Amino acid sequence: MGLRRDARGDDVSAWRPRVPGVVEVLHARFTEYAYPMHVHEAWTLLIVDDGAVRYDLERHAHGTPLDTVSLLPPHVPHNGSPATPGGFRKRVLYLGGELLPHDLIGAAVDGPDLRDPLLRRRVGQLHAALARPGEELEAESRLVFVGERLRAHLRPRVPLGVPRRDPALARRLRELLDERVVEGLGLEEAAALLHAHPAHLVRAFSGAYGIAPHQYLMSLRVGRARRLLLEGRSPGRVAAATGFYDQAHLTRHFRRLVGVTPGRYRTSGP
Repeated sequence: MGLRRDARGDDVSAWRPRVPGVVEVLHARFTEYAYPMHVHEAWTLLIVDDGAVRYDLERHAHGTPLDTVSLLPPHVPHNGSPATPGGFRKRVLYLGGELLPHDLIGAAVDGPDLRDPLLRRRVGQLHAALARPGEELEAESRLVFVGERLRAHLRPRVPLGVPRRDPALARRLRELLDERVVEGLGLEEAAALLHAHPAHLVRAFSGAYGIAPHQYLMSLRVGRARRLLLEGRSPGRVAAATGFYDQAHLTRHFRRLVGVTPGRYRTSGP
């Protein structure tokens, strides 16, 4: 992930996360730049954090105010330009066809701009997870529910799944997470191993234990980290030994769950 800024103050940050279904992440600020007509092979999921974007899709004009989620289908020409003085700031996900099948393209062309506060919030949470290395399980879980809500908009006659209790499935996922604390477990892999839909898997676990799978896994890692820190190991070595991406990743979760940094915790004894 890298930031590129030009003389006008425009900047772009783009990267390919290690999350199945996400082809690319793009964060950008443009003051004057206008995209010409073009197409993408992937679905384009766009939210605007400042200003507004005007674009044409299938010769129809559209706009993206702050409370809108825009979904532009693959292979359909569109452009884009600032619709407000000072330009705009946006976050974009390019999504693969496994999340949104091609038979939804027509519905997306007819209604690309979605007024849905819950969806908007979930897309923002997904971006936050994708920007933090080591949070792939959280990002996968959030992506599942974003995709589910998008499909519900494009197929309004198909209701969202009603959550149902499945304690046996929740227990099996917990056992998998207990076995894979350090190496981790992707949601897609867990779903394949347990023969369950990813959304049902996350709902079953959260309903049974009151905590999401990624939160449970990070809690286990922090618990192991605490023991190793009290043995005198350095935070850097502890991060590597307990499955964290790096020391900063350990520090973020440790401070959130324990209230202090790993270094301070290590030297806090009498």
